[in-house]
Amino acid sequence: MTKQEKVTFVIKTLQELYPQIPIPLDHKDPYTLLIAVLLSAQSTDVRVNKTTPILFEIADNPYDMVKLSIEEIREIIKPVGLSPMKSKGIHGLSEILIEKYNGKVPADFDALESLPAVGHKTASVVMAQAFNVPAFPVDTHIHRLLYRWGLTTGKNVTQTEKDAKRLFPKDLWNDLHLQIIWYGRHYSPARGWNLEKDIITKKIGRKSVLNEYFKKKKK
Repeated sequence: MTKQEKVTFVIKTLQELYPQIPIPLDHKDPYTLLIAVLLSAQSTDVRVNKTTPILFEIADNPYDMVKLSIEEIREIIKPVGLSPMKSKGIHGLSEILIEKYNGKVPADFDALESLPAVGHKTASVVMAQAFNVPAFPVDTHIHRLLYRWGLTTGKNVTQTEKDAKRLFPKDLWNDLHLQIIWYGRHYSPARGWNLEKDIITKKIGRKSVLNEYFKKKKK
């Protein structure tokens, strides 16, 4: 199978499996999405979705958020981990949004990435999901799957993102990044991976990954 045939197969399979694509993080506007994505770093969406309602009941906009102290924010978001860094980031970016952007989240990659605790991946998720601007945020699922499928060298997430953008049509990026995440969770997890259920990897998987899988199965 050529790389292009692999790409076509991946797109077709994902579209059949996920015609409707739920957004994993609960939010109601660009600001609450930005905070939820920031909180999701090295945490799970389930944990974030349990924590954000408590935070957003008190502060679901930058003006209310800056009324809280960093310590108060930290106490609420403790369950998601990395709370010292995340609470400073949330308070700091809320101040900047008020000072520079009239309390609105800017629909601009550079502006987003200049905010405290907001990296390229967070900015990409916000641009894609809040503003519908084509982006291809790469999380651990996407990084793992594109490597398993032989569509990237898997050196680092930056390279994986470049490869994804080169291979997949731009108008599908926003859907695909979510479809791949859901596929990774349901069919191709890092732990407890069952190749029999993993329709895509079974058909187009990288030879070295498949060989490694079968070697472990024999043990």
